[in-house]
Amino acid sequence: MSDAQLFQYANTTALVSWIVLVVQPKRTAPTLRFVVPLAMAVLYIWALSTAPANPDGGFGSLAQVKALFTQDRAVLAGWVHYLAFDFFIGCWMVMDAAERGIKHLLVVPCMLLTFMFGPVGLLLYVGLRTAMSGRAVKTA
Repeated sequence: MSDAQLFQYANTTALVSWIVLVVQPKRTAPTLRFVVPLAMAVLYIWALSTAPANPDGGFGSLAQVKALFTQDRAVLAGWVHYLAFDFFIGCWMVMDAAERGIKHLLVVPCMLLTFMFGPVGLLLYVGLRTAMSGRAVKTA
């Protein structure tokens, strides 16, 4: 199986998992938050361990990181890293919102932003969570 095919499978898995999480949050979040990121962790480890060595690559400078991502296998690993962590954060938001009594409909935009832009969605959710906790304190 080629790196391009694995990339497509990872993307499809992430997209379908996000859709299921948006549509069936309470039923799926506890299971999906482990299954999807752990499956992607396996792919990530495989991609990292089989990527060809790049003597110019590394994490010490922007130039080294750019050199790392000139190889398809390294890009696959990096992309799967994003997909796994963003999805894990999405599951956490769903479960945290349920515990705090935040309506799922308010969390959906945070989830969509997390899916597309990672930290932007997390920041929005933290703002929502803060705003809702202040509201709960005022009404209590």
